[in-house]
Amino acid sequence: MKSLLVLVLVSLSLCDMDLEKYKKIAYQVNKLRTTWKAKEVPTDMEGLLGALKGSPKTLPRKTKFRTNVNDLPESFDLREAYPNCETIKEIRDQSKCGSCWAFSSAEVMSDRLCIHSNQTIQTRVSPLELITCCYDCGFGCQGGWQEMTFYYWMEHGIPSGGLYGDKNSCKPYFLPPCEDHMHNCTDYQDTPPCEDKCQDGYEKTPEEDATFGADGYSVSGEDDIMREIYENGSVTATFEVYDDFADYESGIYQHVTGGMLGLHAIKIIGWGVENDVKYWLVANSWGDKWGEKGYFRVLKGKDECGIEDDAPTGMPLIQGKFLE
Repeated sequence: MKSLLVLVLVSLSLCDMDLEKYKKIAYQVNKLRTTWKAKEVPTDMEGLLGALKGSPKTLPRKTKFRTNVNDLPESFDLREAYPNCETIKEIRDQSKCGSCWAFSSAEVMSDRLCIHSNQTIQTRVSPLELITCCYDCGFGCQGGWQEMTFYYWMEHGIPSGGLYGDKNSCKPYFLPPCEDHMHNCTDYQDTPPCEDKCQDGYEKTPEEDATFGADGYSVSGEDDIMREIYENGSVTATFEVYDDFADYESGIYQHVTGGMLGLHAIKIIGWGVENDVKYWLVANSWGDKWGEKGYFRVLKGKDECGIEDDAPTGMPLIQGKFLE
């Protein structure tokens, strides 16, 4: 099974791709004057697309909400709603490791710890813990399932872990950020071994440092995803990546041309409307020099690239209390 999944996850390096092809794609997108702008120098997708379908366990589907969808604002941005939550505004960088599934989940967990503690808890949940120690979550840098990360959060807890080089967390990320994802980036990396200790100099053990989830669930569809974000915070989602997304520079992405390269896990933090076009506001994990300072927008309400199919998320356990 593992070898089959690895084969499914293999994405071509742009070193092996025809760069003229991506120049033609960019030309075609920009000539159409669609809702987004393409650049001629594409993102190198090698090792970036690590989301898997077919999770060993699914999360229960949430269908009841406090908010009527007609009462939701036309635009909503968690960065503005919770200005003191540092993690909501932070763009991480997975570098050359297919760990998007771990990053999107860890970021959602971090955001919700802050949101549901009245913006007091600023813990950065460790994606490295999920990549290296959550064996049921998938295959580390070769891909994984967001659903399983929330089970791990509830059952085992996850220690803190900031960006590469962070000395104030238990398990910071193991790879330096890329200057960009076409140049000056480390080669594709294998998954490091799991270590049952924090980095040298950090005074706690992983068990002492861990935060826990109280609940894990998923939402689906435009209306329920909006209500969930509005009521409780960010959600993860899986996004089908096509050739033309490698050329994304700015604007509201919608698939125009090219074949499918793989699946990518991202974090949705809000929505809006521009020139009568609805969009989701998405935080990526490819560094703040990519896209719109690390973010991108994607067409909303049309299940573009499957982004509205399923949005796994969960609630944190804070001071031993289960939150409603």
